[in-house]
Amino acid sequence: MEGSIDFLQLLDGDLSSKILSNLDDPADVVRVASISHSWRHFVIASEFSKILYLRLFPETSGVIAAIEENNIIEPSEVETTGSVEVEKLKKNHQIYALLARGLAPSLTKDCIFEAISASSTDHYPEEMIHLTLEPTDRVYRRPSYWSSLGESNPEVPETLTYKLVSKLCFITEINIQPFQVFYDDFPICSAKAVRFRVGHVRDLQRERYLIGDYRAGRRSIEDQVVWTYTSEKFPMVQENCLQNFKLPEPVLAVGGLLQIELFG
Repeated sequence: MEGSIDFLQLLDGDLSSKILSNLDDPADVVRVASISHSWRHFVIASEFSKILYLRLFPETSGVIAAIEENNIIEPSEVETTGSVEVEKLKKNHQIYALLARGLAPSLTKDCIFEAISASSTDHYPEEMIHLTLEPTDRVYRRPSYWSSLGESNPEVPETLTYKLVSKLCFITEINIQPFQVFYDDFPICSAKAVRFRVGHVRDLQRERYLIGDYRAGRRSIEDQVVWTYTSEKFPMVQENCLQNFKLPEPVLAVGGLLQIELFG
């Protein structure tokens, strides 16, 4: 472009960084890095993707070390033409651009997209897992709840597995409401304790077909999922009320699966 001026070449690094730090959209950082080799080098060396990501999602700063050190997310393509430190910066640039772009659309209070499968169901389909996402106790004039067959060993959990709204979600808390039966002495049908797991399907190429099998009950989800996080056990109150289980810190759910384990 004749007559154009490259301000990165005219200004010192600090002033150029000040200008580019005003970018507030992850896509803009990626576009700037695509202008030329010199601009790409400057954006990567200055870690603008990481800076913008932390500005957008400050509550996730506690997992930064795990993201960088444990290869939780693999970038699609990384050039390997420089030093180890340069290659790390290139990789982090792609990772944080991906995280920022992936998490931005899912800033919502409800991360659950749909119910996939339950370890057992007492009366199918009248008491299936999909009813756990209904906000009321009754649907079409009948009680709305999921009911398990139960386990004789209280240490063996019944499980409910859900698909999240995005492959990348940060989960801060989960709410569960036990069901109160409408007969006899109106007992509360609740587990004694609950635990949460997040993960992803082991074979990503066949994910759509595997989830279809889970929904239809043709395949056990336990054999096909890698669980990347397991919470502590939380005691449940034996009351018919919405109970809040706040995780000790935000959990990065990579892969889009959430499982609720119900004990006792």
